Amino acid sequence: MAARRIRFSDFHPPTNTFRKEVLDGLSQQPKRIAPKFFYDSRGSELFDAICALPEYYPTRTEIDILKDHAAQIASLTGPNCRLIEFGSGNSHKVRLLLETLRPAAYLPMDIACDQLSQAAQALADIYPWLEVHATCIDFSRHFVIPPISGVGRKLAFFPGSSIGNFEPDDTIVFLRDVARTVEPDGALLIGVDLKKDPRVLHAAYNDVPGITAQFNLNLLTRINRELDGNFVLENFAHLAFYNQAHGRIEMHLTSLQDQDIRIGDDSFHFARGEHMHTENSYKYDITEFQDIARKAGFEPTAVWTDPGHLFSVHYLNLGRY
Repeated sequence: MAARRIRFSDFHPPTNTFRKEVLDGLSQQPKRIAPKFFYDSRGSELFDAICALPEYYPTRTEIDILKDHAAQIASLTGPNCRLIEFGSGNSHKVRLLLETLRPAAYLPMDIACDQLSQAAQALADIYPWLEVHATCIDFSRHFVIPPISGVGRKLAFFPGSSIGNFEPDDTIVFLRDVARTVEPDGALLIGVDLKKDPRVLHAAYNDVPGITAQFNLNLLTRINRELDGNFVLENFAHLAFYNQAHGRIEMHLTSLQDQDIRIGDDSFHFARGEHMHTENSYKYDITEFQDIARKAGFEPTAVWTDPGHLFSVHYLNLGRY
């Protein structure tokens, strides 16, 4: 069977949206930029490198969970599902499910258009029987996906603990959008990082080779390139720590000196030691996350963890609002 060409829908936000959000974020106190902007081509490459680091446990742990429970996931979902993946990235994890689920259609979604297109075509080449409908979109905002052919249940797949990047209230809003996407009888399979020894978390976000630091600083490179910025990377340092009171890892870029930054015609002052907040990654106990899922209209059906209780994968059926 010949490889199938993918269908590609581009709802990527334009550059002026990126500019507006960056300028708005730098005008706040404390300054902040959303983590969704990490993922230009170089940022996506660096994140893939992070996932391979020995300190970064989430990726390999989630992969092991998915391998161990793929048959049960398929049994819960039923035949000929329509599989919708949020934040598909390189689409590596979904390959663990495709042969077992045998979905009628697969819709990967990501904000990184180039990586999405390449990964979706690679999957279409490997699985010529699979309909692939790739959609470049910022799903951190309210979203509506294009129609998907088929009559099977919709299964949303959101791996990688990226749900932790949302503030708790925003998590409920996002999950309600997912619930509307999989109506009337769909489900959600989602990876959620668990609370654990802060030393394990610190090591995961402060790796010895400094790949996470490069990933964080690459955000400034992207702003310089796409928004006519003049950040000097050597004047900023990566900072990541576990905020136990809020149950989250925080990532920041710290200004190493007093400096003025220009982005196009706009300028911003950074004091020495001032932080620019670039990411939160919330960690949840199992019952904490299940309570959030119920508020969004889902009913917890199954949850799997690893022997070290580092990570969890939840299967949530659509309940009643």
